[in-house]
Amino acid sequence: MNRIWSLIEHIIRFILCEILRFKLSDTALKKLSQFVKFGVVGLVNNLIFYVVYIILVFFSVHYLISSFSGFFVSVINAYYWNDKYVFRAEDRQEQEWWKGFLKTFLSYAGTGLVLNNILLVLWVDIIGMSEILGPMLNLLITIPLNYILNKYWAFKI
Repeated sequence: MNRIWSLIEHIIRFILCEILRFKLSDTALKKLSQFVKFGVVGLVNNLIFYVVYIILVFFSVHYLISSFSGFFVSVINAYYWNDKYVFRAEDRQEQEWWKGFLKTFLSYAGTGLVLNNILLVLWVDIIGMSEILGPMLNLLITIPLNYILNKYWAFKI
């Protein structure tokens, strides 16, 4: 798995520095790579959320219960990958795993559970949008907030 993350970092460096000729410091490249890795984890994480959500909605489970269920599965996935590969332990102060998980859970709960579901109610019940499209629109709001909360609080670098 480390090879995949290394490959992602090399691709970012190649595109930005060789093709686009940006002059970026190693620190800037590292921060950008970290954000891209967070995005990759987030993409997979949201796919997991969405698959759980769609399956439950398909079986006539209320969309909010489906959302809560998808959230719980996806936050476990997010913690693992963010801890191991995005905000690596060697790049930050050590903390007990359960404290990191609790902070990750609370970070995602604020945006992925509370804000996401408030927005779902807005999109589905008030505006009349499809319950299938609502979660996709929410990503534009929740992903940047999740990155900030995870970087500066849950995994405090």
